[in-house]
Amino acid sequence: MTDCDRIAAALAHHGLLLRGGFHPDARETVLAGGESAGTVLLVGNAGPGMWEAFSAQKPAGADPLDRWSGDVLGAVARQFGAEVALPSDGPPYRPFQQWAMRAEPVFPSPIGILIHPVYGLWHGYRGALLFAAVLELPASADPGADDCHPCDGCLDRPCLTTCPVTAFSDSGYDVQACRSHLRSPEGGRCLESSCLARRACPVGRDYVYEAAQLAFHMAAFNGSALEQSTK
Repeated sequence: MTDCDRIAAALAHHGLLLRGGFHPDARETVLAGGESAGTVLLVGNAGPGMWEAFSAQKPAGADPLDRWSGDVLGAVARQFGAEVALPSDGPPYRPFQQWAMRAEPVFPSPIGILIHPVYGLWHGYRGALLFAAVLELPASADPGADDCHPCDGCLDRPCLTTCPVTAFSDSGYDVQACRSHLRSPEGGRCLESSCLARRACPVGRDYVYEAAQLAFHMAAFNGSALEQSTK
């Protein structure tokens, strides 16, 4: 059993997945002391496992998922001699989308979320484990994944035509239109069932989050939108 196999097993106890990794260039300052890491391993979720574990251990107070992720990854990091990086750490923030694309076959989608060949848009990254040592990298988290961009064969692009306020287009994401819609009475459907553009994607339908998780993430996004609108 490799180090990555043992790390994956430890993460699995919390419903998390080892989502691949990469060996940084020696010039990249990744570790806390401003030094380059030998290995970066991405940790994330797909399917119901993480939500079940989080729901059973959800901490009280603000940002419960970030704090839960930090606690879980901190314990795993101590077990294996790693440092932890979270997407919420910052500023400056770590380039998690760039790291993810170096770690496994994920690609930018027309609506900005990284799309996975198997999970579609229904996955996330909870953090990264940073090692000074050069570790053997893990095999793909899903053997069914390939290196083809799932959007290349999608002619209809329903993700660009489903949003009720046309917040997504080839020119980008209209953040203000999305936020205004969510704050309006008409935005209730998006808040209850998640972003309609995201749900329109035909890839990864077996991994669509359950209702409680969808509502949690949309409430967090809407809360962030409201906070930004008052600044």
